[in-house]
Amino acid sequence: MKDGLLTDRQKEILRYRRNGMTQQQVADVIHTSKANVCTLEKSAMENIERAKKTLYFYHTLNGRHICTLTAGSDLFDSVNLVFEEAKKTGITVNADWMKVTNRLRDELPKRIHGRFIKEDIDVFLENDGDLEFG
Repeated sequence: MKDGLLTDRQKEILRYRRNGMTQQQVADVIHTSKANVCTLEKSAMENIERAKKTLYFYHTLNGRHICTLTAGSDLFDSVNLVFEEAKKTGITVNADWMKVTNRLRDELPKRIHGRFIKEDIDVFLENDGDLEFG
């Protein structure tokens, strides 16, 4: 049964892969070919990427772009920039400095390395003070 954008089989494969199994090991466990596992995993990851882009659009729909954290910037300085730019709008951010820093690290781990931003990050502020990153 399909719940959301992933089939039950795709979810099963992703769980096995997350636990460190190779595609061949997964194929052996679920009695299919490695090629089928590869196809299902690839399709699942494509669906997840499309879902992320859709959610990004949805979450930024009501927010205003307040700044871009640029690649090569210090993460700590960049979080300060978020608060400076939010202040200019008259909207108070619904998080403290540490929470914003942790959210950035948790939500965008591939775009942050240590204290440095590896890829540009757009920051949106909603009228209720919530931040979204894209």
